[in-house]
Amino acid sequence: MPSKDLAKFDELPNAAHVDVIVVAALFGCKTPTVWARLRKNELPQPKKFGSHTRWNVGELRAALNQKS
Repeated sequence: MPSKDLAKFDELPNAAHVDVIVVAALFGCKTPTVWARLRKNELPQPKKFGSHTRWNVGELRAALNQKS
């Protein structure tokens, strides 16, 4: 099931946060690859909200623009 955050990613404000499933879809990989790239400092560092790990949308957009 596609995430509603992914479907509306372009409409999200830069201050929003998304989960690992959205990050994987944005970077065209699977979730284990996101964690591997994170260990290699190839992706922005996520933030913890209680037990949830989320990435900042503005930081992801900047990383995607560098990738292009």
